[in-house]
Amino acid sequence: MLSFPSKKRSKEDVLATMRAARDHDVQWQQGKAFGLIYHIDEAVDALLQEAFTMFFAENGLNPTAFPSLKKFETEVVAMTASLLGGDAQVSGNMTSGGTESLLCAVVTAREWARAKRPEITAPEIVLARSAHPAFEKAAHYFGLRAVHVPVRDDLRADVSAMIRAVTPNTILMVGSAPAYPHGVIDPIRELAAAAQELGILFHVDSCVGGFMLPFVRKLGYPVPDFDFSVPGVTSMSADVHKYGYAAKGASVILYKTPELRRHQMFVSTDWSGGIYPSPTLAGTRPAGPIAAAWAVLNYLGEEGYLEITDAVMKTVIKMREGVNAIPGLKTLSDPEMSIFAIASDEFDIYEVADELGKYGWHLDRQHFPQSLHVTVNYAHVAVADDFLCDLAESAAIVRAPSLRKGITKWVIKLANALTRILPEHWVSAAMGKVSGLLGGSGGGLPERMAPMYGLIGSLPNRGDLKELVLDLLDSMTRYSKE
Repeated sequence: MLSFPSKKRSKEDVLATMRAARDHDVQWQQGKAFGLIYHIDEAVDALLQEAFTMFFAENGLNPTAFPSLKKFETEVVAMTASLLGGDAQVSGNMTSGGTESLLCAVVTAREWARAKRPEITAPEIVLARSAHPAFEKAAHYFGLRAVHVPVRDDLRADVSAMIRAVTPNTILMVGSAPAYPHGVIDPIRELAAAAQELGILFHVDSCVGGFMLPFVRKLGYPVPDFDFSVPGVTSMSADVHKYGYAAKGASVILYKTPELRRHQMFVSTDWSGGIYPSPTLAGTRPAGPIAAAWAVLNYLGEEGYLEITDAVMKTVIKMREGVNAIPGLKTLSDPEMSIFAIASDEFDIYEVADELGKYGWHLDRQHFPQSLHVTVNYAHVAVADDFLCDLAESAAIVRAPSLRKGITKWVIKLANALTRILPEHWVSAAMGKVSGLLGGSGGGLPERMAPMYGLIGSLPNRGDLKELVLDLLDSMTRYSKE
């Protein structure tokens, strides 16, 4: 157990310890991370840091105390609404990130249904399997049922299947623009029309695309209708800290009307401390991200975002063509913007990720289908050629037969068989054995992730998998002396 510090430490000592810890992080400054970080250059970083620290002590909880924050937030919301086809009626708030925005959308739908459809006692939301898990998290938190619908062969939401999944208890339907795993936009116009006809709300999750797709369209690339210009769209979310290149955490949740947004708000009138109003899920709201978001939107403007988007999209085309030219690799579907997934019909794509890791590249591994996630932003413009070179070498290594690969496949098959007969509490131990056999440290994830992901993807009981991941999450977020 870590004890509370008994002695003071110098500023230099504290910062040196922090810098040493950071040395083990992914080198995002070198464009090695395809996700998590969205970066332009040092000039924008300097602006964000100055704007952020200018308001690092303020609190967005009370706009009467800090009218500057009210100005920044309402203007960021208004600018975002105008970018996404909204009119003067569209209203919203800034949140801490995409997850909070989606939680707000779901709780708003629940409260709307309580007011407009009181006969519904077991509310449901309908969404494609590719929709962000924050919707499922919201359903878990707020007492709704998430009804997942398989996607089409092109990995987009299946409109007919989504409509068939609607029941008298459905209050909300969800579409993604784009869906994060594969970068494809769901058929928003058709889904929104169906939701409108059925009398339910329709949310467009554009957390990753909201500050990219409008500029992609302006540059002449084909982008299907996805925003408030589409009849039936009642709410949208867009993360400023993604392709808006703002400081984390900054997102925007938008509603078609002020009346709908009122269902998001909370007010306590009987507290001994006075009247307590809260527009979003958070109470105390850090002011730094709000100020930094306002700063970067005004600093870059449409002109700057178009220049950045143009460079990113040209890089995306180069990278997708480069991936598809590597024997055994392919990109999935036909994404509309700067997100895509790499897959293979010939070999284990997770092993490719393991090899790329040796070069310092960080790519998320995905299931259903097995693939590697790539989110391209401005930081990757300068390193695209290096990535393609390392990817080609990694794929060549994986294609080459080896004794290790043969052993790995045998162990995975054995572990898969064991998971079908072992008691639930033995499954974790079985995976630990797999980790040890394949060169892992034994106390955590193996150095090579491919065997572990192959095993996870084939577990017949998803409940077992949930418990395994909870165990891992618990261990990763608990203090341990290294």
